[in-house]
Amino acid sequence: MTNRICHIDIDEKGLARATPEIVQERNVAIFDLLEDNSFALPPREGKPILPGPYRLGLAIREGRLVFSISTQGEAPVGEFHLSLGPFRQVVKDYFQICESYFEAVKRLPPSQIEAIDMARRGIHNEGARVLQERLDGKAVVDTDTARRLFTLICVLHWG
Repeated sequence: MTNRICHIDIDEKGLARATPEIVQERNVAIFDLLEDNSFALPPREGKPILPGPYRLGLAIREGRLVFSISTQGEAPVGEFHLSLGPFRQVVKDYFQICESYFEAVKRLPPSQIEAIDMARRGIHNEGARVLQERLDGKAVVDTDTARRLFTLICVLHWG
């Protein structure tokens, strides 16, 4: 399948040192994303797009989320920048619920952990929806891919 991501690079320059939980979230998101994803680029200005699979670079530069895309053979395909503003509140909410979840796992009964996890999934879904809206006209991703990419966006926001 060509409409997919085959490799992910996260530019960690300038990022705060990640906690073990954040490193784990990132590693799981990358593994899951590479196992199963849907990532397509629409033609721009009538020009055809180089076919995938694609290598995806994620970074935060000058306060913007940067998607750098190249082919599997590393030929540049394009780059687009998204404002971080629409993500700020949902990322903040996601970090707060994740902290609650990590603490709950250590000391609460399964029924309470499950309730917190349901809230976490709801916020995660909201982040994926925001990402899909922001990618409109730039890239087409399914919900599961958007969820995993949202996790990586959160990792970039850490600290």
